Amino acid sequence: MRNLTAIVTTAIIVLLLATSSMFIVNESQTAIVLKLGKIVRSDLKPGLHFKWPIVEDVRRFDRRILTLDDAPERYLTAEKKDVEIDFFVKWRITDVTTFYRVASGGDEGAAKARLTPIVKNALRNEINQLDLRAVVSSGRSDLTGRLLKNINVAAATLGVEVLDVRIKRI
Repeated sequence: MRNLTAIVTTAIIVLLLATSSMFIVNESQTAIVLKLGKIVRSDLKPGLHFKWPIVEDVRRFDRRILTLDDAPERYLTAEKKDVEIDFFVKWRITDVTTFYRVASGGDEGAAKARLTPIVKNALRNEINQLDLRAVVSSGRSDLTGRLLKNINVAAATLGVEVLDVRIKRI
């Protein structure tokens, strides 16, 4: 009887250790493995992966395109006219290690909070150089192209890439 109990207990412990050492990364995710808080492996592809139980921890991140939609903001044009611009931004994580270390510690909300001022400053700089007619006219595609270029320079330090900036309403 004691041998049976020992065998069952050992089997349960082995099973628990085996299941806690495996993890799955979904198709829409990427992941990093942390060993005592330091990044050991990063940018893990979808599938079944293994880790040391208790010692290593896994953080998963969304690889899909994410949306940043903030409240409308007031800007001044080159002729000092006040315009209110409502915009949204499509972005994604490109460098998981940088995203985890610099941008957010793995929190998407913190990354959005760091990305929002970058977008608003780039938009302010572009609007300040244009008159009201140029802002409202069909030059939006030129405006968004310049915005993307300026935003991505600063966003690269966060480990993200801005794919699109759209002005919903002026």
